[in-house]
Amino acid sequence: KGKGKGPQGKRITLKMAKNSIRVSFSGRRRLDLSKMGITTFPKCILELADVEELDLSRNMLRKIPNTIEKFQNLLWLDLHSNQLDELPKEIGTLQNLTFLNICNNKLTTESLPEELNLLKNLKTLNLGLNCLETVPTTLGALKELVDLGLFDNVLTTIPKSVKNLPKIERMNVKRNPLRELEEPEEVVDTIKRIETLYLVEEKDLCSSCLKMCKGERDELHKLEDMTPNSSKELSFPSLLTPNSTAKDNQEEWRVR
Repeated sequence: KGKGKGPQGKRITLKMAKNSIRVSFSGRRRLDLSKMGITTFPKCILELADVEELDLSRNMLRKIPNTIEKFQNLLWLDLHSNQLDELPKEIGTLQNLTFLNICNNKLTTESLPEELNLLKNLKTLNLGLNCLETVPTTLGALKELVDLGLFDNVLTTIPKSVKNLPKIERMNVKRNPLRELEEPEEVVDTIKRIETLYLVEEKDLCSSCLKMCKGERDELHKLEDMTPNSSKELSFPSLLTPNSTAKDNQEEWRVR
């Protein structure tokens, strides 16, 4: 009686619902109607709207009615693995919610009500396995969020307001086509480089400068031996690169 499956799915009676209430060790009452083949939200459970936890997961629900606002004591709401393609804005009235799981549905960014940002006490929000193209920046208002599931959507970026949530500890963004939009960090060149290079012939150098330049050339050759050869390097065998600035008048430069 009342248990047959028809076009509307399984019919839940008030008696069945009362028998589905479980009390946790902490004293919370959970109405567990998961895996019941339900296709429409059972109106009879509005008489049990004082429960602290409601589990409607793994059914075939396409819609949650605005009467969900009657469940003002809810701390925990699990709607995962249904056929939901929208949520009522009244979900934002459930101010005591700390846990909301709407994973594995058919929700898009447009079908997420802006009122989600009113759930100021929310610590866990699971939006994984949906069809979200973007994450609403308004979710940055959920300052108590610790755990956020965004996996298996079609997100290309995560807004800063969500990345910078003050208490966030876990954010699952796996299997999204994310692209890094940030500019790459500027590479700091730690090698000291000379801006001007003067080339002189060996015969124009005094003995001390010649010795110093040959020493530095030998050091450069050692470095070249340690690094892979670049293709076709230019070679000027009769020229050296002194550290001093070559003057136009070589005699004056040599004396100084």
